[in-house]
Amino acid sequence: MRRIHVMAAVIRRADGSILIAKRPDAAHQGGLWEFPGGKLEEGEPRLDGLARELQEELGIHITNARPLIDIRHDYPDKSIRLDVWSVSAFSGEAHGAEGQQVRWVAPQDLGQYAFPAANKPIVLAATLPQRYLITPDNYDADQLITGLGVASGLGVRMVQLRQTELSQTDYANLATTLMAKTGEAVMWILKGEQPPLKGSGWHVTSAQLRELHAVGWCKGKRFATGPSLLQSADELERRPECEETWDGLLAASCHNAEELQMANDIGADFVTLSPVLPTQSHPGAAHLGWDRAAELAAMANMPVYLLGGLSLDDLERAQEIGAQGIAGISGLWPALKPR
Repeated sequence: MRRIHVMAAVIRRADGSILIAKRPDAAHQGGLWEFPGGKLEEGEPRLDGLARELQEELGIHITNARPLIDIRHDYPDKSIRLDVWSVSAFSGEAHGAEGQQVRWVAPQDLGQYAFPAANKPIVLAATLPQRYLITPDNYDADQLITGLGVASGLGVRMVQLRQTELSQTDYANLATTLMAKTGEAVMWILKGEQPPLKGSGWHVTSAQLRELHAVGWCKGKRFATGPSLLQSADELERRPECEETWDGLLAASCHNAEELQMANDIGADFVTLSPVLPTQSHPGAAHLGWDRAAELAAMANMPVYLLGGLSLDDLERAQEIGAQGIAGISGLWPALKPR
């Protein structure tokens, strides 16, 4: 099978819109939209190759870029490495220099365009934020709303509601209250044994990930009703299923290459990878370190948030090794005290 290294770019204008281009009808995956770029020449530095392709295709010169996501995808006739960078500044007027159709699109409208299968994680990476806030335990609704207001002012848009001391009922009630108060300003990612409220995502623990993988469940499949989704395969077959499938944003906690593959298998949209550095809660526990985190992020094939011992000061380094950004509690949560 042929292996091809392709550079691609998520190019943003000052208004936040993203440039996409339409593939010629006669080309591989012709007629579909894509993120501009092209093949990396042998021995060519990655950023140099991207700059060359964008100058040839669009007539622009990169002035600020960073790695965004690295994807491997196998087609029947070839294996593609999509080496995707985020371009936040450039000179020149972008146009279809090779006669291709180009279009500036709002990030929330990318889903209206048909992309090659390998581009699906890129579309998600282009729309997900750089910071994934996890709430601390033992906060009531008022304290959380106050903290979220501060965090929102600092640019936080995606939040995992982590309240381990609450019953499932109390947790659901709190989530409902917070979602109503924050509206569309916050992308909520909830915890629990089953897919959560509509309008929110679901973050599964590494233990849940392993059990979901063991019973063969993946996003888009129906799931068994009852107190727990995490049953044996035989039990899952015997129990009644919900009439509707769940297709919200699915996240998973991962700590190694095996779990990253499981996350891919169940159709996770993004993962957290931890612990990168020693943490206050587990000071003596083994941690990945930056080099291993970079290796794992490169094989994930989906957006990765690095977690564990990190702060906003580490965001740039995380992105330099190909992570979507960072996740955390103490490193991102405003300085408020629990009740």
